[in-house]
Amino acid sequence: MVTPNQVTLITDARYQEALEQSLPKDVGLEITRDYYQIAKRVLDDEAYRKVGFETSVSYELYRTLYQLFGDQLVPENNIVEKQREVKDANEVSVLKKSTLLASEGFSALVNYVRVGLTERQISNWLNNWMLENGAEKPSFDTIVASGYRSALPHGSASNKKLQCGEVVTVDFGYYVDGYTSDITRTIELGDPGDELKNVYNIVHEAQERMFKTIKPGADGQEVDAAGRDYIQQQGFGNYYNHGSGHGIGLDIHEGPNFGPRWKSNVVEENNVMTVEPGIYLPGKGGVRIEDDLLITKNGYEQITTADRDLIIL
Repeated sequence: MVTPNQVTLITDARYQEALEQSLPKDVGLEITRDYYQIAKRVLDDEAYRKVGFETSVSYELYRTLYQLFGDQLVPENNIVEKQREVKDANEVSVLKKSTLLASEGFSALVNYVRVGLTERQISNWLNNWMLENGAEKPSFDTIVASGYRSALPHGSASNKKLQCGEVVTVDFGYYVDGYTSDITRTIELGDPGDELKNVYNIVHEAQERMFKTIKPGADGQEVDAAGRDYIQQQGFGNYYNHGSGHGIGLDIHEGPNFGPRWKSNVVEENNVMTVEPGIYLPGKGGVRIEDDLLITKNGYEQITTADRDLIIL
């Protein structure tokens, strides 16, 4: 619970000992099972007349809050999340560390991938490498999609075996010191044919065009259009079916966002963003390239170091 004068953490006795050792001295701690009743008591002591609550709470919780606070309640949306979009120097440092480790993990994975392995074997190998080299946990189920399955933007790893002449898309992120990374690379096993090689080049160029648009003050629709319009011009507009990027930090998906409906999302200095155009051809395969960027005063700094050029194994 946050007021202009204090921050109070209200929780139960399971966390008391750990919190007493780790909480900053200026954060109050209330140990109870009656969370919201204690919140009301503290706020009543301070004589607050309005109490904000997140609109994402369940209906059941809203009823509890209304019984306690009545017409004092004021609906709010994403107050904390909005403040988290702009990173401080320490957060930027940790995000760079997280993304560097993910880049190194992909470089190591390239030496492991080969025909005959299953998608799940690749996912498990990458998971083990990341954890053994300093990652805390994955940010989401690693996506490994090969051949026709690479046309699934969120195709979870399966028991399908990799075959010669296929593309393989790997999308993953891992937490380091509480902050995540998010990288996608597409590898080609042998020769997948001229169409998919051309698709890779188009996605690569679309990402480059998005990079050139990114700077403080650019909006999410503008950045998205720089890549999406190019993909449309090349005849693949119907095969690009997701947004073009999002913020990362304590969560894998934070604001701001790049996409056709995100004109209201304006990029600021010290946002850390993904840029991830893709093309997905049903029954044939797909390509996505995703990099993490730090928005700087005059543009951006690319913090993903894994090679973006076409890798053919």
